[in-house]
Amino acid sequence: MAGPLLRVGVIGCGFFAENHLAAWAGMEGIVLAAVCDLDEAKARAAAQKFGAAAAYRDAAEMLAKEQLDFVDIVTTMGSHAALVGLAAQRRLPMIVQKPLAPTWEAAVGIVETCRAAGIPMMVHENTRFLTPVRAARAVIDGGEIGTPTWARIAFRTGHDIYGKQPYLAKEEHFVLLDLGVHMLDVARYLLGDVARLYCQSESIKPGIAGEDMATTVLRHQAGATSVVECSYASPIHPDPFPQLVLQIEGMRGSLRVDPGYRMTVAAEGAVREVDVSPALFPWSTPPWHGTQESVVRTQEHWVKCLRQGIEPETSGTDSLKTYGLVWGAYESTRSGQAVTPLDQR
Repeated sequence: MAGPLLRVGVIGCGFFAENHLAAWAGMEGIVLAAVCDLDEAKARAAAQKFGAAAAYRDAAEMLAKEQLDFVDIVTTMGSHAALVGLAAQRRLPMIVQKPLAPTWEAAVGIVETCRAAGIPMMVHENTRFLTPVRAARAVIDGGEIGTPTWARIAFRTGHDIYGKQPYLAKEEHFVLLDLGVHMLDVARYLLGDVARLYCQSESIKPGIAGEDMATTVLRHQAGATSVVECSYASPIHPDPFPQLVLQIEGMRGSLRVDPGYRMTVAAEGAVREVDVSPALFPWSTPPWHGTQESVVRTQEHWVKCLRQGIEPETSGTDSLKTYGLVWGAYESTRSGQAVTPLDQR
């Protein structure tokens, strides 16, 4: 990759952060300069595994001691505002893991902090960078199926997601904020911004604090309707985890992405099938390889935009449109009414 080496510091060395770390460690033009975690042993282990030169347990100390070009914040959402503030004080560009914040107001505050400091910020929203999603967007952009009129974007699974991330069972706002944010962003990416939405949610698994199933109907500004389904409580077989399912209908044809990374495009009497399998890296661990490739593509996009001085696809400003849908969906579930996204008020 053209340009001088860029030094990144990663804050957070937990379950999903390993994908971020592996991606940075293998990326041309990037130096994984330092890692940080409240659990110092975890930080040291990550530094050794991924080749970081230094490990810290205090983010402020890392930012003070290291000469960094940007930071990657991969911690739980409740810590984001404080960590963003620390990085912004040093005018460090940053990429921040989703969910961005536990409330709409906190999400807006994070974006405003970066805007006031005049620094680039991107939300690590990797699902739109999945190979099948990018392939579907290419078909739409090519005009093969015509103007989209309807879509279904679904991620339904009965997989035990609590084993690796037990804290999720305690989240009051659960599937819409943890998973729904991905699917709602995909809906925006494929069909454009949203004028109105309606949502119903349920809590199926005994003993969890929040909702684990939600269905949201979106009316897009361009006229299309999409149905976004999110479920961590679906005892289906075969379970497609961790793959999503897409179906998009247009004025000239349709496309469908099924589990197994198969895309079928039907338009004007012709049907073709496309292999939309993700790339495999030396560190890939199926069935997570699709998500892992999307992490690499997300981070490559961030670096490209940072080097070129352009706004990334999921900048803080753009991502507020997605979080406006998430918190609008929660409002709709409480009121039983269709609502406008929060970012449009």
